[in-house]
Amino acid sequence: MPQSSLMVFPGQGAQQPHMLHRLPDEALVRDCLRQASDALGEEVLALDSVEALADSRAVQLCLLIAGVACARVLIERASPPDYVAGLSIGAYPAAVIAGSLAFGDAVRLVALRGELMQSAYPHGYGMTAIMGLDQPAVEALIGQVHSPATPVYLANINADNQWVIAGSDGAMAAVAEGAKNNGAAAVKRLAVSVPSHCALLEQPAAALAEAFAKVPMQAPTLRYLSGSTARLVLTADKLRDDLAFNMCRVIDWRSTVQTAYERGVRLQIELPPGTVLTGLGRKVFGQGAAVAFQGARLDTLSALLREEETRNP
Repeated sequence: MPQSSLMVFPGQGAQQPHMLHRLPDEALVRDCLRQASDALGEEVLALDSVEALADSRAVQLCLLIAGVACARVLIERASPPDYVAGLSIGAYPAAVIAGSLAFGDAVRLVALRGELMQSAYPHGYGMTAIMGLDQPAVEALIGQVHSPATPVYLANINADNQWVIAGSDGAMAAVAEGAKNNGAAAVKRLAVSVPSHCALLEQPAAALAEAFAKVPMQAPTLRYLSGSTARLVLTADKLRDDLAFNMCRVIDWRSTVQTAYERGVRLQIELPPGTVLTGLGRKVFGQGAAVAFQGARLDTLSALLREEETRNP
């Protein structure tokens, strides 16, 4: 089977203070920052302060801009990847790099996405990671706690023993306590202020879909893997649906990476910020490599991409 490459884009929780100021000093990066500022009518470099990143809108915009800017730099130096995939908000830079969504449109839609999510649940909700239990154990704990008054859901399937739940603070705390009592290796409240990837966000997703209906989109020119279904998305309409509604759908990142590996991907590059998806990728890539843009040399990453290109002419 020919070997191929995958670029992956992280989700909310990966953000870092001053992340836009730490991007490579490249013309393509400066162009992205200018285009994003023009699309919003505001200076995007003001979005990555510690204070600004308390807001979901700023976080999601920073992740979009950083992902697109660094992917464009890498593609200019080497070649496009064979596949793209993004976790949650990471699907948006993936769609831009796949040629389906114009960057300016993506900026405006992500700003709206963040506003809709934040306004729906301004406080008292969020997401929590649980490590070291299997899926039936986590689902059983959720079942013991979930009710209309104490909503909590399975939100992310990240790896065989890594899960994320979403819901109200009290409900998540109860599940977390149960997880610790059942031998969880770790329980961590994430830096996400809204209950993503569950039914609580169905209404904001429907509002976002209305905005998407007015935006032109094209079929992907690169292979786009949905982080929700772990399947290829081949048409503009299905990609529009995937992007608009991924905020209220469970993320199955474990299966997404596994699908890529089964399709011959042997190089995964995680775009900034962070290295979480690289760690998850290494659990799957028994043969091959999973590397992060952050902390790596541009010439090293470019060489890795060119090497995969020669193996997969």
